[in-house]
Amino acid sequence: MKIAVLSGKGGTGKTLVAVNLADVATNSVYTDCDVEEPNGHLFFKPTEISYQPVSMSIPTIDNNLCSGCRICVDFCRFNALAFIAGKPVLFEDLCHSCGGCAMLCPKSAITEKQNTIGKVMTGNSQNVTIITGILNTGRASGVPVIREVMRCLNNKTGLAVIDCPPGSACVVMESIKDADYCVLVAEPTIFGLHNLQMVTELVQLFHKPFGVVLNKCTAEANPSESYCKNKKLTILARIPFDKELGEISSNGEIAVRCKPAWHEFFLKLLDIIIKEAGYEADTHNQR
Repeated sequence: MKIAVLSGKGGTGKTLVAVNLADVATNSVYTDCDVEEPNGHLFFKPTEISYQPVSMSIPTIDNNLCSGCRICVDFCRFNALAFIAGKPVLFEDLCHSCGGCAMLCPKSAITEKQNTIGKVMTGNSQNVTIITGILNTGRASGVPVIREVMRCLNNKTGLAVIDCPPGSACVVMESIKDADYCVLVAEPTIFGLHNLQMVTELVQLFHKPFGVVLNKCTAEANPSESYCKNKKLTILARIPFDKELGEISSNGEIAVRCKPAWHEFFLKLLDIIIKEAGYEADTHNQR
């Protein structure tokens, strides 16, 4: 089973939920698809680490064959090619590797080469396998790295928890497309409500079953909770605004390993998610 954890913005507690859900299962894979700023590994502190580079194809131009027709420059919608002094010039950081320029060149002046854009880090932490995508600074899109992360995930066994990038852009879509269930994490603010609405629309567009975890809950009014009730969305759990939990996270520790009450909380949450997704809870797969 693949559980995707997502939120409309950073700082809502998405990684908090993902890390602790992964840790309460006996055999699990924590997958960090927030490739621009991955931080789940800071909590797990994995050992037996290995790295795998991720490359993508980018064009290389033979100016001796180029006739200066501009077809490639006019085709590129990412402005990765410019026409300077009668020849196309490539800006590698803007290239999305669509391959269209090479296909359209009438003189076969454009071929492709491999360019490393990131890496996938794999390691272990007690009962959890950690797969982390890392995008090199300045690259235009993390989608190729996420695809490689998901390929690595498909070679693993056990419950998979996917820590998605924040927001609702293409990198999030790539992260949730194979998920069996989505967990949306929301804050009790107007801004949190707006971002909850955004990711709700996204998972509904993908026809994914989902539920909501309300984080940082207090006795004050909670716009996100009101939205869930009005829209009849499933509220999976309410995490209180808790100073001790904040201190545990800020110290880079995992709550379920620090305090039995949090272990019980997230184990119950995992059971609820499995049942909501229509899976039979496997008691041998949980601690």
